[in-house]
Amino acid sequence: MSARGEICVAPDQIGVIFDCDGTLIDSMGVWREVEDGLAARAGATLSVADVDEIAASSIPEVGQIFFERFGLGESAQEVVDMIYASMMAFYTTKACALPGALELVRGLVEAGVHVSVASSTPKSLLEAALKHCGFTPYLQAIVSVDDVGQSKRSAAVYDRARDEMGTALRFTWGVEDAAYALATLRHAQYHTLGVYDDDLAGTYEELAQLADRAVYSLADVCADDFIAWTRGANACKRAHFCASE
Repeated sequence: MSARGEICVAPDQIGVIFDCDGTLIDSMGVWREVEDGLAARAGATLSVADVDEIAASSIPEVGQIFFERFGLGESAQEVVDMIYASMMAFYTTKACALPGALELVRGLVEAGVHVSVASSTPKSLLEAALKHCGFTPYLQAIVSVDDVGQSKRSAAVYDRARDEMGTALRFTWGVEDAAYALATLRHAQYHTLGVYDDDLAGTYEELAQLADRAVYSLADVCADDFIAWTRGANACKRAHFCASE
């Protein structure tokens, strides 16, 4: 233990799992446009509950919602194909990294920290977006909810990413812009960083309440912060354990 009471955790023991859309890549706006376009084609008006449900759903689940609930298309798969075509065009030509995101990921890897991505986006779209924006060379794992068969209401996608990084739960962070995903991470006992993107994903106040740390931008964070936070958090846990003995 250091003089400041921090546990001596080596950087290569630490893992950081990033969400993609709205966290690393500026794409949430286009997802909203696609959803609004589908609603318009179906002649439907999305309620707040509909928007919240769609935000927490995978693309196949969104296809089912628009087909079964709003009668769009000849099948749920047809709706999925509409979404896929629109998003692939965006991800391979227009997507860009959010401010500070690529610099943070690069800095973490250079410091020896393990980095991965866990996303609700289908694997082919996810890989295309991360490659286009320059993240791929720095990532130890890229995991989609499709790989685990469960949405981010479950921690399975994060657990798979952590397994591929080989880091212990107590040294692993989840970084998200969505309040519901932070709640999942918190329940699964990951360290958490909330990154504000827009109020539909979660207000800053909601993120700050759910996460261990919250920021308005990844430009406000560096690799040294994650290392210090991990050491400090584990020192607090150790002190609490010793006091209870």
